[in-house]
Amino acid sequence: MEFCPEQHKNVRPVLVTGCTPGGIGHATARLLKKKGFYVIASCRKEGDLELIRKDCFDLTLLLDMEDTESIINACNNINNGLQGAPLYGIFHNAGYAIPGALEDVPAEAMRKQFETNFFGIHALTRMVLPGMLKKNEGRIVLNSSVLGFSALPYRGAYVASKFALEGWSDVLRQELKGTNIHVSVIQPGPILTKFRINALMNFREWVDAKSTRHAQAYQSMVEKLGKPGPAAPFTGRADDVAKKVCHAMQSRNPRTRYRITPLTIASYWMKKTLSDKMMDKLAGL
Repeated sequence: MEFCPEQHKNVRPVLVTGCTPGGIGHATARLLKKKGFYVIASCRKEGDLELIRKDCFDLTLLLDMEDTESIINACNNINNGLQGAPLYGIFHNAGYAIPGALEDVPAEAMRKQFETNFFGIHALTRMVLPGMLKKNEGRIVLNSSVLGFSALPYRGAYVASKFALEGWSDVLRQELKGTNIHVSVIQPGPILTKFRINALMNFREWVDAKSTRHAQAYQSMVEKLGKPGPAAPFTGRADDVAKKVCHAMQSRNPRTRYRITPLTIASYWMKKTLSDKMMDKLAGL
């Protein structure tokens, strides 16, 4: 659907990143479309983009959060598609995980982790925020994790990027006080998507699993990552996250944080009440 600012005064355009078929972004984009939003769905790979075009989103485009040029091109395409109208909302869903003990994760891999999970988000937000400020309305929703506030061994690169994102979101929310732009963080726990399979591929690419003192622990980790089906009891679904994102986009008073699964809620309360050493024991150390 071609967007015309004059004809679509009451239609709110939103961008969803990381719309890999079957994942959280894809489910969210589909639900937002049902709710009447003008949905711009983005993917990093051309093959995935071809698949989601079948859902008849209003605009689909390539967007690699690790690539500054790709972010600039996507913003130009969005500006052209909206004929200069600003985005109402953005759901930063695109994510990347490199498992492994911190001592085994190369600095280059850590930089790659942060490019997608943090620096790309910062760059893209800076590009769309002026339009929101000019109109004095908008929603910035970030997909974090239970690992954005509670650490686990062998997830150090991912944990570090999500902790950084959580702090960044707090500051941005404070700095936007007095505007009609709201910042919300989504904190899923285990969700049934392809995320674990992709994480396993990244682990094999970056970590030497044999020449390390963690070799035995890695065997168990690889089995869990490669196991089909739910990773843990009470695993949620992508639609569970999509509903919370829609609330953050639609509510007059959206929450600053949305905790999705029972694991996330339990971890939140344990983190508030238990000592660091007790949390370490629960993490299996």
